[in-house]
Amino acid sequence: MPSHADCQQELALDLGVRAPAAVAAPPGHTVTDAATPDLAAYDCLLVSSSAGKDSQASLNVTVAAARAANVLDRVVVVHADLGDAEWEGVPDLAAEHAAHYGLRFELTRRERDGQHYTILDHAEARGKWPSSQQRWCTSDFKRGPIRTVITRLVSELRATGRVQGRPVRVLNIMGLRAEESAARARRSPYAFNAAASNGRRHVDDWYPIFEWSTAAVWQRIRTAGTRPHPAYSQGMSRLSCRLCVLASRADLVCAARLNPELADRYADVEDRIGHRFRNDLSMADIIAEARGTAERTWLPLPELSSASGRRHDAGQR
Repeated sequence: MPSHADCQQELALDLGVRAPAAVAAPPGHTVTDAATPDLAAYDCLLVSSSAGKDSQASLNVTVAAARAANVLDRVVVVHADLGDAEWEGVPDLAAEHAAHYGLRFELTRRERDGQHYTILDHAEARGKWPSSQQRWCTSDFKRGPIRTVITRLVSELRATGRVQGRPVRVLNIMGLRAEESAARARRSPYAFNAAASNGRRHVDDWYPIFEWSTAAVWQRIRTAGTRPHPAYSQGMSRLSCRLCVLASRADLVCAARLNPELADRYADVEDRIGHRFRNDLSMADIIAEARGTAERTWLPLPELSSASGRRHDAGQR
């Protein structure tokens, strides 16, 4: 149900007067003083979608919680378009997932001189690939463009008069899971985001499926009825960039086999800048292995969770 403060605000808007400002969260604290957020306490529920399995599951969980709180109209889905780094059809699939629930969808991307500026463009310009220590691919091509969407949504809420006299409260929702990596496991599933917050907005992060297993994710997707990307059935365990520096060797080899032209472009850039794609693995090595292996058998969706589990057990993220 809507919070008392939200009811006051809506009543005031109906009467054409300004509602008393809601009490702001203490500095450094989440809006909700609990382990999980009260969705009705937020003005905007922004779900980041990669169109991958974890985004599908977290979107479904968010929609169910928003419906229960009677705030489904506050949910917005956003996708950061990575251009040729992405799997074919990903932006359209992210939009399809949002449309499945009747949600607003926002597409954003990094541009330079009015043109789509990609991760491959930036790697060549820098002379270096991103890495686990230098994750500019995430900060510059996902987080940065999505924050411009947050800025626009905050301005809209202020312009309509829905929020006055206090920072706009934004819940930034992502499908991160603890089992994906040791670094992610150390995160808090609900926390204040100081870097994204300022005097005009208070941003908290929430990972609704943080403790979930891969099998639980696939089960939720089957229940939700949304369409997974075909890359999963072609052998990929994750749907990130097609050739991601943080991917497992198995996923990189599979991706290079499925995207030979893109892999060749990455190898050309690797050769020109004189910097290995990864310290332990060059793109040339990935391509050689991809072309020397037999084509994998496509997996029907019911088998995906067990296959992903085997990769996880083997230490491949």
